[in-house]
Amino acid sequence: MSLPFLLEIGVEEIPDWMIRPALEHLRQSFAKMLAEHRLGGEVAWVDATPRRLVLRAEDLLPRQADAEEMVSGPPKSAGAGAAAGFAKKMNARVEDLGGTQTAKGEYYCYLRKQPGRAAGELLSESLPGLILGIPWPKTMYWTSKAGARFIRPIRWIVALLAGEVVPFEAAGVRSSNVSSGHRRLGAAHIPVTVEHYQDQLGANYVMVRAEERRKRIENCLAGSRIKPDPGLMDTLVYLTEYPTPIFGGFDPSYLSLPEEVLVTVMRHHQKYFSLLDDTGKLAPRFVAVTNTDGDPEGLIRAGNERVLRARFNDARFFWDTDQHKKLADRVEDLAHVTWQAKVGSYKEKTDRVVALVKELGGSADAQHAALLAKCDLTAEMVKEFTELQGIVGGLYARAQGEPEEVALAIYDHYKPESMDDEIPRTEAGRLVSLADKLDTLRGCFGVGMIPSGSRDPFALRRAAQGVVRILVEGGLSLPVSRLLGEDAQLREFFLDRVKYYFKDVRGFLYDEVNAVLAAGHDDLPDAAQRLAAVQAVRPTENFEPLAASFKRIRNILEQAEFRGGPFDEALVEAGPEAELVRQSSAVRAGLGDGYRENLEAIASLRPQVDRFFDKVLVNAPDTRVRANRLAMLHNLLAEFSSIADFSEIVTSKES
Repeated sequence: MSLPFLLEIGVEEIPDWMIRPALEHLRQSFAKMLAEHRLGGEVAWVDATPRRLVLRAEDLLPRQADAEEMVSGPPKSAGAGAAAGFAKKMNARVEDLGGTQTAKGEYYCYLRKQPGRAAGELLSESLPGLILGIPWPKTMYWTSKAGARFIRPIRWIVALLAGEVVPFEAAGVRSSNVSSGHRRLGAAHIPVTVEHYQDQLGANYVMVRAEERRKRIENCLAGSRIKPDPGLMDTLVYLTEYPTPIFGGFDPSYLSLPEEVLVTVMRHHQKYFSLLDDTGKLAPRFVAVTNTDGDPEGLIRAGNERVLRARFNDARFFWDTDQHKKLADRVEDLAHVTWQAKVGSYKEKTDRVVALVKELGGSADAQHAALLAKCDLTAEMVKEFTELQGIVGGLYARAQGEPEEVALAIYDHYKPESMDDEIPRTEAGRLVSLADKLDTLRGCFGVGMIPSGSRDPFALRRAAQGVVRILVEGGLSLPVSRLLGEDAQLREFFLDRVKYYFKDVRGFLYDEVNAVLAAGHDDLPDAAQRLAAVQAVRPTENFEPLAASFKRIRNILEQAEFRGGPFDEALVEAGPEAELVRQSSAVRAGLGDGYRENLEAIASLRPQVDRFFDKVLVNAPDTRVRANRLAMLHNLLAEFSSIADFSEIVTSKES
């Protein structure tokens, strides 16, 4: 017989962005607990609304299986007294003891049997710690200063194993079979069962599953020209228990403001979807998603329109006010804006970024964009709508008559802000963004502000990842060593981001990444091309066997502690050795500019390398011949590892 289990943690509203990580931790912790207690079963699903975290498990055993454990006791040479003491400790008779032979002699032992405990009993013990062990970015005391901490007050706990309540207490709340419905539309106290839990809450206007809420929103929006916004959709799904979209409008005169400003106000400040007209431009309409069942009298719609109108009026005022002072006139104001206390002001940062853009070969427009890029931080619009920094600078530059190249570079210079974001559209924008991120990395590492564990308050991982993406995807063959300077920690940190990008983002195998980067990573676009070539040639029949041979060559050279020396072709022995020298020279002479073709040519050496190792003794008795063969192998390894270090490739025999 197997049992279903239901856990619901009822709370005050949890911030939407914290919910998914909490659910994943809950899933993993519960699965680990089941395994440790030998209760079988599996987590069927976890889900949440703003007011509840829910876990559903299936096929739990009613009780643990009995277990046996062989316990080692004292040596038999210790005598009868030691045996009696051990037997008493095991709650057994002396005659029940066994013996086991070890390297130190014969010892007493006892096969201790542990009766399995009931699942309900084990769950009662484990669940309080499991619930209170959910990690949150911030937690608060709710019972007393020395009491339990949680993201919000826990109001109720449902814990049901089949039809029985699993009794325990967490944060002063006793578990039961009583849940709570929608805060305004549902009943405050709802007895629930495992089997009918979702239907019982659904009848009280709680859609437990996030996907169900998502589909309700999407169905209500079907046929409308919504500006796509997956991030906002995710937010709204976890802000509501019974979502209902409500359509509203605003005065078309506000469309004279830039679309970016209007959309930001609607999205970030009001969490509204924007609507598009038939031509794909912003329409004077929006969609608010409310946590209710409707708006028959239009009061919610009117309230949202009133709030949005006030926000748009603010934005229009800030836009008009900011135009009284050009970006170029704001440069000196940056001296009064602190970037980081240990590193200096934004004026100092700007001066460094301009110098770096010039050093990287940036045009006059690129240098001017770098000078103006941070000036919007002093603008009233950005002070109110911080999400628009950079974007506002680009819009103001265009409105104030700056060249389009300058405006676009300022607009894009924070990009890419995530792995899904695009890199800047223009070369000037890429250079400004690159210089800005490099200055951030150099400055923070220079004063010891280095990310550790999950802590990264200055988003240095994101900055480094942006540098990698701009260099690779923008095709900028700038030397990484010169960009990073002499800071060894920064170089190591950056290399880790390079590996992450090629392996986790681009999907190359880890040993391919190691092999290519071992051959050099100063030119990242070049490294990307070499990786593509290795990936393409790897499935061919000669590649992995040759990689195994190169690994053997490296081991031979390391064991001989050979660091290089002269090679004398006159000492080459006729036969396999001469064939390898002759064929490697032919391959070397035929190498061109195509990495894939070059790799295929190098891999064609496999038969000669195999015959060499089968027929030729590297460690020849004659010291001159031995040194010459080591030199030949050293040259072979060095000359043919410029694309990738073959010895880093994990072959099928090793994996």
